[in-house]
Amino acid sequence: MIFDSRNPSCKSPFGAVATKTPVTFRIYLPIVYQLHSPYLLLYEADRWDEPCRLPLVYERSDGSTISYKGTFTPMAPALYFYEFEMEGVNGLVKLYRDENGLGQLSPQGGAKWQLTVYDNRMKAPSFLQSGVMYQIFPDRFCNSGKPKEGVPSDRKMHRDWYELPDYLPDSNGQVTNSDYFGGDLEGITQKLPYLKSLGITSIYLNPIFEAHSNHRYNTADYKKIDPLLGTQEDFKNLCAKAKELGIHIIIDGVFSHTGSDSVYFNRNRRYGEGGAYNDFSSPYHDWYEFTQFPNYNSWWGFETLPNVNERNPGYLDFICGKDGVLKKWLRLGLSGWRLDVADELPDEFLDRLHDSVKEEDPNAAIIGEVWEDASNKVSYGVRRRYLLGNQLDSVMNYPFKNAILTYIRYGDSLGLYRTIMDILEHYPKPVLDVLMNSLSTHDVERAITALAGEPVGSNSREWQGRNNQLSPQRYDLGRKLFRLAAVIQYMLPGIPCLYYGDEAGLYGYKDPFNRSCYPWGREDQWLLAQFRELGAIRTTYPWLSKGRFAAVSFTPEVVSFLRDCGNYRFFVAVNRTEQPVSIQIPPAYKKGVLIYGKLEDGDCSNLDNDFYEKTLPPYECAILKL
Repeated sequence: MIFDSRNPSCKSPFGAVATKTPVTFRIYLPIVYQLHSPYLLLYEADRWDEPCRLPLVYERSDGSTISYKGTFTPMAPALYFYEFEMEGVNGLVKLYRDENGLGQLSPQGGAKWQLTVYDNRMKAPSFLQSGVMYQIFPDRFCNSGKPKEGVPSDRKMHRDWYELPDYLPDSNGQVTNSDYFGGDLEGITQKLPYLKSLGITSIYLNPIFEAHSNHRYNTADYKKIDPLLGTQEDFKNLCAKAKELGIHIIIDGVFSHTGSDSVYFNRNRRYGEGGAYNDFSSPYHDWYEFTQFPNYNSWWGFETLPNVNERNPGYLDFICGKDGVLKKWLRLGLSGWRLDVADELPDEFLDRLHDSVKEEDPNAAIIGEVWEDASNKVSYGVRRRYLLGNQLDSVMNYPFKNAILTYIRYGDSLGLYRTIMDILEHYPKPVLDVLMNSLSTHDVERAITALAGEPVGSNSREWQGRNNQLSPQRYDLGRKLFRLAAVIQYMLPGIPCLYYGDEAGLYGYKDPFNRSCYPWGREDQWLLAQFRELGAIRTTYPWLSKGRFAAVSFTPEVVSFLRDCGNYRFFVAVNRTEQPVSIQIPPAYKKGVLIYGKLEDGDCSNLDNDFYEKTLPPYECAILKL
């Protein structure tokens, strides 16, 4: 080992650091290589021609290697990339990062390590640091039957709660998303005791504002609840009743675009003669970017979703002002915002949004939709600073989702290990503690289908509709594998997020098959019981969100790891195969208590006094508590 960024003898402390924190680097150079005069080269993100050169000083020699040491104390939030440079017998030599985070020597160099420096005033919202999050697509969770007023007449209502949503184009060749099932806010309120039984401590709602599609990502009025979901009083009541049970409400903020059929744009004239599309003197006209009337910029080319200019002072004040949209709903009981397509919101908007939300409620959550590693994301040519402080508290953790499901289905243990360690190394600790870890969402196929269905690839909606149904055999395999994926999800740092109905056995391909209705009265009771047990673990041991992680063994058959949560420590193992597998357990856990899953006796022989053996049955898991 010359350098390992994840080994505390080489870099301390591990991972991202707060400002004004001394960071110690140490490299071990083999004497036989005749290397000397090493430097640490720190590049502030994208300033590749101006590295900070920190000399490393001689520390000691053990006869075969020489260790050199240096300390860097960052004073301001920034993203750095670093490597090492030294003199060799044939000139300069670079010490660069391989794909496992280990140092390799080469005259040409290679990839660099990352050091994230975040504002030391950054704090995680306390209510997100325990329990489980639950995501609800409001139209499809629960219909209370409560009469509604002011519902537009152009909405199609399904009569059968259990049928699939419409997915084929209409007679005009269009998918209008105008079919509804009638789930509402009162229905969610009625089901709060059920959610509490799953260990739910926060609920994330897909959009609830007035909009003229069932997904409601085409906002028509930011200051009104969609009439099919209920009223503002229903929202206040939901927030109040939820908080009585220790549950907080987070809603979707869709701020990069509005609907063309809205109070603000009003292309369809639903809201009279005004609006940006019809009136150049409209107060909303400057929100939008008309290329040459009637043409305008829209989100990914969808004419029903005109883009807004988030830097426009009027729009900024409307959303983030002292009586703006953000504060209005926080004052009614909201606990946080999830930001749709956060990578399309400019830094100026995110800065203002953060200040507005935290001014109203310092403990409110701001969660961004970012699909990649959010610590080093480049969006539209701009290096983003989501996680350095004063923007996002958390992000949707799609890297974990992809890696867990790929491992459980295909056995890619190396990919899972690398993904976990990269995120743990790159993200600030306050973000890691509340990282939103999902296995399914409204934008991807449900986990059971991802694990047991035919891969969706780029197949059309028609193909997905024909192949959406799983055979009993494939479903049984899918739910077993999903349980194993959930064990990994629930036992990693951050907060597990359960997509409504996954716990009851819902499956389906992408939109709209992943948005079918919760199967009340038809739940998979075995699966439901598993999630109640896992939820109880997360609420009983809240430090699981922030405890330390250490890998034990990552193989194509079995993954095992440790969590150190202060007063409690856990050993977690998952067997993804149809065969029993022997696993090695650290000796301290001979006194551990099995709190979930199943273990069978192995030969129980000591292996160099470091481990002992047990057997994991097929498709089984174990969580031992010490």
